[in-house]
Amino acid sequence: MSGAAESERIDALETRIAYQDQTIEELNAALTAQWKTIDLLTKKLATLEEQVRSGSFIADPATEKPPPHY
Repeated sequence: MSGAAESERIDALETRIAYQDQTIEELNAALTAQWKTIDLLTKKLATLEEQVRSGSFIADPATEKPPPHY
Protein backbone atom coordinates (compact mmCIF):
# COMPACT_ATOMS: atom_id res chain seq x y z
CA MET A 1 0.00 0.00 0.00
CA SER A 2 1.40 3.39 -0.94
CA GLY A 3 1.78 6.28 1.45
CA ALA A 4 -0.86 8.34 -0.37
CA ALA A 5 -3.42 5.53 -0.27
CA GLU A 6 -2.75 4.97 3.40
CA SER A 7 -3.10 8.68 4.10
CA GLU A 8 -6.44 8.77 2.23
CA ARG A 9 -7.64 5.75 4.17
CA ILE A 10 -6.71 7.37 7.49
CA ASP A 11 -8.42 10.63 6.44
CA ALA A 12 -11.57 8.72 5.52
CA LEU A 13 -11.56 6.91 8.87
CA GLU A 14 -11.02 10.16 10.78
CA THR A 15 -13.90 11.80 8.90
CA ARG A 16 -16.13 8.82 9.61
CA ILE A 17 -15.25 8.92 13.31
CA ALA A 18 -15.99 12.65 13.46
CA TYR A 19 -19.47 12.08 11.99
CA GLN A 20 -20.07 9.17 14.34
CA ASP A 21 -19.08 11.31 17.33
CA GLN A 22 -21.51 14.00 16.19
CA THR A 23 -24.29 11.44 15.74
CA ILE A 24 -23.63 9.96 19.18
CA GLU A 25 -23.85 13.44 20.76
CA GLU A 26 -27.12 14.16 18.93
CA LEU A 27 -28.59 10.81 19.99
CA ASN A 28 -27.47 11.41 23.57
CA ALA A 29 -29.17 14.84 23.59
CA ALA A 30 -32.38 13.35 22.19
CA LEU A 31 -32.34 10.53 24.72
CA THR A 32 -31.73 12.96 27.58
CA ALA A 33 -34.67 15.10 26.45
CA GLN A 34 -36.90 12.03 26.21
CA TRP A 35 -35.99 10.92 29.73
CA LYS A 36 -36.79 14.41 31.07
CA THR A 37 -40.18 14.21 29.37
CA ILE A 38 -40.78 10.70 30.69
CA ASP A 39 -39.88 11.81 34.23
CA LEU A 40 -42.25 14.78 33.99
CA LEU A 41 -45.08 12.64 32.63
CA THR A 42 -44.49 10.00 35.31
CA LYS A 43 -44.79 12.66 38.02
CA LYS A 44 -47.96 14.07 36.46
CA LEU A 45 -49.46 10.60 36.20
CA ALA A 46 -48.68 9.90 39.85
CA THR A 47 -50.36 13.18 40.81
CA LEU A 48 -53.45 12.33 38.76
CA GLU A 49 -53.60 8.83 40.24
CA GLU A 50 -53.46 10.30 43.74
CA GLN A 51 -56.23 12.76 42.89
CA VAL A 52 -58.42 9.97 41.52
CA ARG A 53 -57.80 7.78 44.57
CA SER A 54 -58.53 10.61 47.00
CA GLY A 55 -61.55 11.85 45.06
CA SER A 56 -60.22 15.42 45.18
CA PHE A 57 -60.75 15.92 41.45
CA ILE A 58 -64.53 15.61 41.83
CA ALA A 59 -66.27 18.96 42.19
CA ASP A 60 -68.62 19.52 45.11
CA PRO A 61 -72.14 19.79 43.62
CA ALA A 62 -73.12 22.30 46.31
CA THR A 63 -70.48 24.78 45.09
CA GLU A 64 -70.85 24.14 41.35
CA LYS A 65 -72.97 26.48 39.26
CA PRO A 66 -75.55 24.78 37.07
CA PRO A 67 -74.73 24.52 33.38
CA PRO A 68 -75.96 27.43 31.21
CA HIS A 69 -78.73 25.37 29.61
CA TYR A 70 -80.63 25.03 32.94
